[in-house]
Amino acid sequence: MGLTPERIPWWAWSCPLVALMVLVLPVVLGSGGPLALAEAVALIATVFVAVYHAEVVAHRVGEPFGTLVLALAVTIIEVALIVSMMITGGPDTAGLARDTVFAAVMIVLNGIVGLCLLAGGVRHREQAFQLQGANAALVVLIALTTLTLVFPNLTTTTEGPTFSPAQLIFASVISLILYGSFLFVQTVRHRDYFLPADGGGEGTHAPPPPNKVALLSAGLLVVSLVAVVALAKALTPVMEFGIAKAGAPKSVVGILIAGLVLLPEGLASYRAASANRLQTSMNLALGSVLASIGLTIPAVAAVSLLLGRPLTLGINAKEAVLLALTLLVSAITLGTGRTTVLQGIVHLVIFAAFLFLSLVP
Repeated sequence: MGLTPERIPWWAWSCPLVALMVLVLPVVLGSGGPLALAEAVALIATVFVAVYHAEVVAHRVGEPFGTLVLALAVTIIEVALIVSMMITGGPDTAGLARDTVFAAVMIVLNGIVGLCLLAGGVRHREQAFQLQGANAALVVLIALTTLTLVFPNLTTTTEGPTFSPAQLIFASVISLILYGSFLFVQTVRHRDYFLPADGGGEGTHAPPPPNKVALLSAGLLVVSLVAVVALAKALTPVMEFGIAKAGAPKSVVGILIAGLVLLPEGLASYRAASANRLQTSMNLALGSVLASIGLTIPAVAAVSLLLGRPLTLGINAKEAVLLALTLLVSAITLGTGRTTVLQGIVHLVIFAAFLFLSLVP
């Protein structure tokens, strides 16, 4: 999915339009298996198109703002999916936000980072990145995950792994403060921490797209995001039925949502690592997981408080151990500023354990 600086390819503007047409088919043809398949194909294609347009805008604005655009685009999709399912669903969706955010952490820190380190290590033996930027992202991530996913299990105001309304507001505020502080450091105060150490890289040779193309991509990005949310909402009953039919745990819904919205960005991170641009790869991966927590928690908390929907945030003991292991290994991996295939293999093994234990709890 390479960027074309002079014009937008036909599929990048036709896919959102086709997706919107697929949305109106149930009114004409009614529901059915073939229609659900068409909606699924349109959904996946539109997600990729949305990230393509985000990449065009990102290439226009440059680093580190470019990776920020990608992270925010993916997070908007994730938040919209969760909120729409919370509004239309019942009590069974109380743990959806928790499952999705936890899955996003596991997918990014173990799946995406592990694959990028492995691919980059195989091709380039050893890769380097800015240690200060990675450490800044990781310290915020440790605080966010602990305060929002672990602490609900330890509070006593309410029973179970939940926050009281006051605690939920507090968790939302500190999430926004932590993520906003990271953005300030990333884009203003210490922007150089998130730039390639050599001042460039292979990705800087392509000229940025013209303003006209970037503005058109920005508009198509909005259309794509709307189509993705609407398609996902239409597919939710089919997805839940399929998971229940297979006898899989309900937390698999969160894994599917996180995997869907992170897939295109994961591919972008993989391409950057393979091109020996590990700094861009780390910016994409760590920025996306920080945005996922820092913006999703306040959004679902607002929906829960305003509409009176139940919200469960605390993870169980098994997930807490996986989270602690992931954060510890990530701290060691990102603690030197240089990586090899070994770190990638370790992260992928932890990711495999997460998937296996999710299906076989």
